[in-house]
Amino acid sequence: MTAVKAADVDAFIARPDPARPIVLVFGPDAGLVGERVNALVKASVDDVNDPFALARLEADDVAADPARLLAEAQTMPLFGGRRAVWVKAGGRNIAPAVEMLLTAPLAAGRIIIEAGDLRRNAPPRALCERAKNAAALPCYADSERDRERLVDEEMRAAGLSLKADARALLIPLLGGDRAASRSEIRKLALYAQGQGEVGVEDIAAVVSDASALALDDIVDAAFAGRTAEVETQLAKMRTAGTAAGTILFTAQRQLAQLHKWRLAIEEKSGFSLDAALPPGQFRRKKAIETALRTWNAARLATAMANLADATLQARKNATLADTIAERALLAIAERSRRRAA
Repeated sequence: MTAVKAADVDAFIARPDPARPIVLVFGPDAGLVGERVNALVKASVDDVNDPFALARLEADDVAADPARLLAEAQTMPLFGGRRAVWVKAGGRNIAPAVEMLLTAPLAAGRIIIEAGDLRRNAPPRALCERAKNAAALPCYADSERDRERLVDEEMRAAGLSLKADARALLIPLLGGDRAASRSEIRKLALYAQGQGEVGVEDIAAVVSDASALALDDIVDAAFAGRTAEVETQLAKMRTAGTAAGTILFTAQRQLAQLHKWRLAIEEKSGFSLDAALPPGQFRRKKAIETALRTWNAARLATAMANLADATLQARKNATLADTIAERALLAIAERSRRRAA
């Protein structure tokens, strides 16, 4: 078996194995698939714009004539140098062409097959995972650790640093799609260019508001009883690839903070919300005040328990995670709406 573990894919991309010239890049994260394919292509030829060095094939062509892929893979470079073949698999059946490729001598230095999400028993994936001269590279949605690494990498490249509270805010705002996340981070870096350090106010101005994917906003909408807005924002987050676990984690974190503030209000006379809010919370001040007026500490504690249960159920039932997250947030919104009435 030559299947590459998800954690080892970046190492393979950095140093492709010459003994495995056939590389299948696949997975549900289209942005990450494209990013890794482009990295492999650039590492395999001297000039990606030279049609003699890089042969590009579409799925329709390969499916209609399986021998064409093999012919391209066995073609010697016309003017010397390195040569590669790039196949965009799409939804067509290219398994016969891949099977021919795996059993024949190759002249091209690298054959890169770009595919979408493939089941474990999908023929191209199964063939490449079994072959000694091929590698199958899975591309799954970024985890929180992946997003942290991506943020650090892009900030370092831009010569910027992130304040601790800004970093904590930015990570949950990024979705599971690598290309979309990188685009948001670079937009932030461009906005903050020249100031050296990125703060919460920069993220609020560029990432949250411009992308309409701020997780803070959906939780605020829930505690304000705006059910329609919660549904709309959840739909946007799913489209952007934001994981249900990320949404629930953010909701739990905000709920815990609301509970802390509400306890302080109930236990201390003359408690000042302005004094309690950390820097950068001015954008959400009105929403937080609304939530603290509507919910007391006991009700917030109950909501925390319900949200914790929803998070556990989402982890146990990954296929239903989006539905579980939606029901949990809508339940908060409905309770808020009734209390505000």
